[in-house]
Amino acid sequence: MDKINSKYFKMNLFQIYLMGSIYIFLGIFHFTHTDFYKPMMPKFLPKHELLIYMSGLLEILLGLGVLFQSTRNSALISIILMLVVFLVVHINMLFPGNQLGIPTWILWLRIPIQFLLMYWTYINIG
Repeated sequence: MDKINSKYFKMNLFQIYLMGSIYIFLGIFHFTHTDFYKPMMPKFLPKHELLIYMSGLLEILLGLGVLFQSTRNSALISIILMLVVFLVVHINMLFPGNQLGIPTWILWLRIPIQFLLMYWTYINIG
């Protein structure tokens, strides 16, 4: 392996472990701070608490999946799909009455951040 490929590999591996750790941490946060997520849940979705726990478990499992080479690509593709589903929550919060006192510009900023997270995940698919 030449120096360029070696640097890329190390940077890519760093990104993989960072990403896995972030999703594991955020997934645990769904269980330890469930009340934080409840107001964000769209009113048209049923069983908010169950959905929060399920999404937290999914984030933990996908974060762990990213850490192992044998499950990495499946986990990365699944993370992209999960982020697409999470767009429903972000878009719903843009409607008046759903903003929870959060400045509108921050709510709008979350949309491109979702797409950046999807891109970051995509470029790590091997």
